[in-house]
Amino acid sequence: MTEAAELPPAPDEARTVFDEFFPEAVRYAELLADAGVKRGLIGPREVPRLWERHLLNCAVLSEVVPEGVTVCDVGSGAGLPGIPLALVRPDLKITLLEPLLRRTNFLQEVVELLGLDHVTVVRGRAEEVLGTLQPVHVVTARAVAPLDRLAGWGVPLLRPYGEMLALKGDTAEEEIKGARAALSKLGVVETSVLHVGEGIVDPLATVVRVEVGESPGGVRFATKRAKAAQVGRARRRR
Repeated sequence: MTEAAELPPAPDEARTVFDEFFPEAVRYAELLADAGVKRGLIGPREVPRLWERHLLNCAVLSEVVPEGVTVCDVGSGAGLPGIPLALVRPDLKITLLEPLLRRTNFLQEVVELLGLDHVTVVRGRAEEVLGTLQPVHVVTARAVAPLDRLAGWGVPLLRPYGEMLALKGDTAEEEIKGARAALSKLGVVETSVLHVGEGIVDPLATVVRVEVGESPGGVRFATKRAKAAQVGRARRRR
């Protein structure tokens, strides 16, 4: 069993960002540093930088998420960015989508322990829940794949005129250029790179915003969604 490194004290910025939910943020950090490492959800080397690199870096994503919308965190893993976002934004209705059982078990435990009534854990891949998961206003993700592949998973889950917000690194601009053709086929109408977390994280967190038009995922996914919905209606009538 892997021994977890020692979790450093929460920085002052964490108190500012998480505000009344700061105790819950501390508990989440403790769970990541302990059970998260032991279950192989994060590497032990990440524990000393959990606050700056992970919790705060994810929480500042809230700066660009509209009020009161539905969110699906694709490939949520250990709950990043979904859990920090949920802690700072109780106005959101968030679904944590993750295919691996050991991760969804951990996520469910965290959600229940922290009392996050506005968060739902769903086990599955994005392509598997298409047509069964209600389309959302915003899809979030954190560097789980190159942008073209990530968009292929996340964009079809959006409502018309929704947006995908992907936390990325220094290669964000290059990824957008390389993915333009794929994004266009997915019904994407605009892309931009945003920098968030001024005064909270250094360097600033980089977010790729992918906005869709009236056909999220393009024609192929619209047909797939319609078929899945039809099957779902037929099953409910039985």
